[in-house]
Amino acid sequence: MLLGFEEFTARLLAWTLWWNTEHQPVPLRGKTPLEAWQDDPTPLRDVPATDLWTFTLEDAGTRTLTTRGIRFRKRDYVGPWMTGQAGIQVRIRFMPHHDHRIEVYHAATGRYLGPADLADRATGEQVSAVRRARAARTRRLKKDLEASQRERYAAVNQPAAPQRLGALTTAQAEAELARATGTDLSDLALRDLIPPAAPPAGWRTPASLAALARPGLPAPVPSGRDSASAQPGPDGRTAQPTTDEDGDAL
Repeated sequence: MLLGFEEFTARLLAWTLWWNTEHQPVPLRGKTPLEAWQDDPTPLRDVPATDLWTFTLEDAGTRTLTTRGIRFRKRDYVGPWMTGQAGIQVRIRFMPHHDHRIEVYHAATGRYLGPADLADRATGEQVSAVRRARAARTRRLKKDLEASQRERYAAVNQPAAPQRLGALTTAQAEAELARATGTDLSDLALRDLIPPAAPPAGWRTPASLAALARPGLPAPVPSGRDSASAQPGPDGRTAQPTTDEDGDAL
């Protein structure tokens, strides 16, 4: 069973406490690691946290400091100490997986210049939205992977090319291709943005469609061979088309 991050951290801290204060390894001859540490007469020297930080950094080579800051991994980093320093060569060091900040040194002398933070950093809401989108994409990819692993092949009794089993309808194929390309236009359509005009009174229109039409707008004049039937009559009204029992124009 997988552990949650909080439960894993609690168990790790409990084990660390047991190891240092209760466990008695054989090489320590009945002492716990904490007791052996306390009995050791070797003098200690406290190292400042700022010095320890430097041991975690990796070198990323040299860059030229510009008016936009420092370009690193296709992103710009800036710091208040950069004012008036444009044009100098600097060396970048960074802590892996902590890409919000880099440490900058003078390329020629090695002198520490200061930190540089990521410019135009996204807000917390934007980061959350990106993570949700990534999680949704991961779930889709996982489902696609599971589906691909369920492929079945026809049985054979002689050497032949493998034949996949399983059939898809046209609608299923189109839906899956739309999800794969992210271009399912039906999800983007704004069906109610511009409602259609109301049809002429003489037309046989289903009630479900008539309810969606905009009232009070003139019906469009038919074009083509049916345009003659839509010309105004002697009384100025538009003539209604003649239809058969199925509602089709004659």
